[in-house]
Amino acid sequence: MAQSSVPNHPLTRYAWLSIGAAVVTITLKGAAYYLTGSVGLLSDALESTANLAAAIVALIALSMASRPANDEFTFGYSKVEYFASGFEGGMILLAAMGIIITALPRLINPEPLEQLGLGLVISVVASLVNLVVALILMRAGKQYGSITLQADARHLMTDVWTTAGVLIGIVLVWITGYLRLDPIIAMLVAVNILYTGYRLLKRSGRGLMDVALPPNELASVKSILDSYQDQGVKYHALRSRQAAARNFLAVHLLVPGSWTVRRGHQLAEQVEQQVLASIPNTNIVTHIEPVEDPISLEDAVLDREAQSI
Repeated sequence: MAQSSVPNHPLTRYAWLSIGAAVVTITLKGAAYYLTGSVGLLSDALESTANLAAAIVALIALSMASRPANDEFTFGYSKVEYFASGFEGGMILLAAMGIIITALPRLINPEPLEQLGLGLVISVVASLVNLVVALILMRAGKQYGSITLQADARHLMTDVWTTAGVLIGIVLVWITGYLRLDPIIAMLVAVNILYTGYRLLKRSGRGLMDVALPPNELASVKSILDSYQDQGVKYHALRSRQAAARNFLAVHLLVPGSWTVRRGHQLAEQVEQQVLASIPNTNIVTHIEPVEDPISLEDAVLDREAQSI
């Protein structure tokens, strides 16, 4: 068995950055709503409260994910990131529903907006804060393979798009005087946010269900294994799963029965090192079997039945 470990980077500092950004944007957007009375800006502020809750959960998840493996959790804690990502998706869905619920009464009974100029300026500043932090989190999430940071980044980007939609609505109300544009655009933005939340929940669910590695990475592994066919080596029972930043692989290598244990072990080590070089942050387990023995083919399925002797 060979493995490449996930670098122990202090990813929690990015969660603290997200928490700080959420506090700042809640304050700014709350002030903008207080000045203008815009239901769009109120919905925007509500989503920022969801950002704060999600950022706190991300902080907890990243702190847990950095713990080393132990006797109770022998594969480590990295899978906890799927719970954080799922929570992010759930908070996004709740924020979207909150926007719709808030906008509906204003759609039926529109109200005039006040001090739009100052409200717009404050909202733009808040949106820029979220945009900068989202880009930082997305870059770090991809660099370190953290789905928690990527989910938090997407959550903040939905906030940016929400603000953009709200601002467009306010400007159109300002220009046309048609007050219902404010809640209408708020609801359209909410629909877009619902889709983002659905995607995060789907990804988290697939991760908890031990989804396989992406097709391009599996193709790379198969290419490595196929390169040994000219030595009489075959393989089967290739399985993989993802656990946030970590990947797990298992494969049975079928080698000529005349090979020595040392030669089979050397082959396994060589294959494992090639896979690790191709796919970082991977734990791979190989099992050597004689290709001529029919019994070797009986363990290709996931749950091998007990054989009576």
